[in-house]
Amino acid sequence: MLGGRGRVASRNAPSPAHDERSSNSHREQLQLTSTHPSLIERLRAVVGDAGLVLDAERQAAYLTDWPRKWTGRTPVVVRPNSTEETAAVMRLCHETRTPVVPQGGNTGMTGAGIPDMDGAQIIVSMNRMNRILEVDATSNTMTVEAGVILASVQQAAADANRFFPLSLGAEGSCTIGGNLATNAGGISVLRYGNARDLTLGVEVVLADGRVWDGLRALRKDNSGYDLRNLFIGSEGTLGVITRAVLKLFPAQHGRATAWVGLRGHKEAVALLSLTQSICGDRIIAFEMMSEFGMSMILRHVTDTQRPLSGVHPYYVLVELADAQQEAPGTLLEQALAAALEAGLADDAVLAVNDRQRQQFWKIREGVSQAQLREGHPLKHDIALPIARLVSFIDEANALIAESFPQLPVLNFGHIGDGNLHYNVLLPHGLADAERERLTAEVNLRIHDLAIAYRGSISAEHGVGRLRRDELRRYKSAVEKDLMRAIKTTLDPDQLLNPGKVL
Repeated sequence: MLGGRGRVASRNAPSPAHDERSSNSHREQLQLTSTHPSLIERLRAVVGDAGLVLDAERQAAYLTDWPRKWTGRTPVVVRPNSTEETAAVMRLCHETRTPVVPQGGNTGMTGAGIPDMDGAQIIVSMNRMNRILEVDATSNTMTVEAGVILASVQQAAADANRFFPLSLGAEGSCTIGGNLATNAGGISVLRYGNARDLTLGVEVVLADGRVWDGLRALRKDNSGYDLRNLFIGSEGTLGVITRAVLKLFPAQHGRATAWVGLRGHKEAVALLSLTQSICGDRIIAFEMMSEFGMSMILRHVTDTQRPLSGVHPYYVLVELADAQQEAPGTLLEQALAAALEAGLADDAVLAVNDRQRQQFWKIREGVSQAQLREGHPLKHDIALPIARLVSFIDEANALIAESFPQLPVLNFGHIGDGNLHYNVLLPHGLADAERERLTAEVNLRIHDLAIAYRGSISAEHGVGRLRRDELRRYKSAVEKDLMRAIKTTLDPDQLLNPGKVL
C-alpha cells in the first residue's frame, strides 16, 4: 500500500471573489473591444490583407480543435509574417485591451488554441512565420520561426546529416511554436526529453508588445532566472513564442524495431528494465498497449495486421537507434532473447526492413483514430514514477471494474518515460447529461488516484481548458499563488489566452 493514498493535499479552489474578478475583467474586455471598430483596419495596416482571415469559411479551420471538443468565434484571425509584425499586433491589442489566443498548428488536445464563443478574442496564428533560419551542424543547432511544421524541422536536420528527435503523431501539421507552448512529449522522451529539453533559446513577444530576445544557442548559461523554460509549457498565457533555437543530434543511421507479446503490464515494465540494462541509452522508444487497443485498431484502421501469430494480453513496441548502422539490431536481438528466456516475453518479431518497421508504428499511431471511432474516449494523460506504474494500473483497473463495469479501458502509452494514457471509453449515443456525469466521475477517480501515487494529471498534452478546473483541485495554494503572480506580472490585463490553464 502506498502511504497516504486516498488523501489529496491542498485541493483549494479559487475564491468566488477571484472568479468574479475574472468574469468582470472579461466583460470589460468585451465592452472595450466593441468600442474599437477600427481595430481590424489597424491590424490590416500591420499585416496586410494576406495576414487577415475574416470570412467564416476560411476561419473554420482555426475555430475547432482537432478532437472536436471545442469550437469558438473570433472577429479576425491575424497571421503576422515576422516578429516585428507580431509585436505590433500585440501592442495594438494591449492598447485596445483585446484578448488574444495564440495558435500554432491547431493540433492540441486540451482546447488551449481555441477562442471562446463570446466573439471578442482574436486568434494570432503563427502559420506564416514558417522559415528555417539557420542550420548549424558544427554547433548542432537549428534556428526556426514558430510556424515551422515539426516534420520540416526533422527533414532539415536529416538534410544536414543531423537528427531532431521530437516525434509525435501530428508531426505533419503541428508547429514548433505549439510544441514549445505545450512542452510536447512524443515517442522519444525516454532518451531525449520533452520539447523543453530540446530547446536552447526562444524569442517571445510579451502581452504589451515588448520582445524578449532569448534566442541564445548556449548550452550553459547561469546568468539569472531561467526565463526560457518559463515560457515553454505556458500554453500561450505568458507570451507568444516567435522563434527558437533547437538542439540537433548526430544522425541515427542504424535502427532496430521489435514488436513483443507479453502476459501483462507487469512484464512490460520488467522488460523495460531488462532492455535498458542490455541496450543502454540506445532505446529511443518503448511503447505499450493492451490487446483491447490492438483489436480496436484492427477494426478501425485500414492496412493494419497483427505482427505476431498469436494474441497476447499486452504488447510492447521497442525501438533502438544509433549512429552506427549495425549496432542496434544485435543488441535488440540479445535483449529479446534474454526476455524470452526469462519469461518476460512470450513472443517477439524484429522488423526486417523499414516497411515492416512502419507497419509496427502504424499500429501504435492508429490508437487516436481508432478510439474516436470506437466510442467517446475519456483521455487521461498521466505521468507516474515508472516504479509505480504496475500498482497504479492494478488499482485503476479494479476501480473501473467495480464502479464502471460497463466501460472498457484503453491502456497504452510511453511507459519508458512514465507517461500513461489510461483512457476509458464511453459508448456513442449517450445523452449529454449522462456523458457529462460519467466524465466527471471517471476523471475524478482516475486523477485522484494518479495524484495519490505522486503523479501528474497532464504529462504531455497540457492543461488548456480540458484540465483547467481540475488543476485547482490538485495544485497547492502556494503553487497556485505563484502561478497567478507570474501571470499577473507578465500579463496584468489578462489578455493572453484568457480562460486557459488558470
